[in-house]
Amino acid sequence: QVQLVESGGGSVQAGGSLRLSCAASGRTNTDYAMGWFRQAPGKEREWVAAITSNGRSTYYRESVKGRFTISRDSTKNTVYLQMASLKPEDTADYYCVADPQVGPIATGNSQRVDYWGKGTPVTVSS
Repeated sequence: QVQLVESGGGSVQAGGSLRLSCAASGRTNTDYAMGWFRQAPGKEREWVAAITSNGRSTYYRESVKGRFTISRDSTKNTVYLQMASLKPEDTADYYCVADPQVGPIATGNSQRVDYWGKGTPVTVSS
């Protein structure tokens, strides 16, 4: 089992920045791809970004490319999502995820993703 705990969510004005963190614990000796999903009120959950277990490849949904950056620090078992130029449509609960394979995350196949955090809220006001 892997436990994921997100932090760093909050409220920010449009154009601002936030950095989300996700600390993994438990069975972290296995290499896991990690990533982020989000779900806005009344909308379906969607994937945001993914990073491979070795950190060499990253993937982003089109709407966040150039604004969001995913990274990981394997020494700390932590993944980050740096969000810049935030827009009101980025408002959502953000969930950290982990899976042995990057595919389910990077294709947004949430039902196949093994581990989920409880989420952290991000609110962007106009």
